[in-house]
Amino acid sequence: MGIKAQSSVHTKWLCKYHIVFSPKYRRKVIFNKIRSSIGEILRDLCKYKGVEIIEGHLMPDHVHMLVSIPPKICVSSFMGYLKGKSSLMIFDRHANLKYKFGNRKFWAEGFYVTTVGLNEATIQKYIREQEKSDLISDKLSSKEYENLFKGEAKVAKTLSLNEEKAASFRRSR
Repeated sequence: MGIKAQSSVHTKWLCKYHIVFSPKYRRKVIFNKIRSSIGEILRDLCKYKGVEIIEGHLMPDHVHMLVSIPPKICVSSFMGYLKGKSSLMIFDRHANLKYKFGNRKFWAEGFYVTTVGLNEATIQKYIREQEKSDLISDKLSSKEYENLFKGEAKVAKTLSLNEEKAASFRRSR
């Protein structure tokens, strides 16, 4: 297995990075229609910048990408572009998310990045099997917690008028 460098007119390069970033508040919102939409948005934005996605996986609360970025693009400026533009596009397609996140910032500040060398196959396997390992270790949960310190789950419940009056009466006592 030889290492294949990419090239342009005056440059040959092999710049591969493993990047991880997450939604604001690490909310578990990347699933179903939103997941496929985000995947499409990220692919389009990377293609526009000339960035090749070698491997990628969307988890409910974070994104793993193994990418090849041309040397003319700084990793931090690429991530600023990717997260900024994708936020705008996500909120345009899924307006209901504005209420969860506010001020049009879908992604959390910062990201994790590491260079990839001879361990590329290992990183690709890790990204591919990320969801499987989370399911096995039972870390995957779509609960959103009201109180993170007590572990109390948020419960969506509608009360009838009589139940509401009874609850109000109990609180006033």
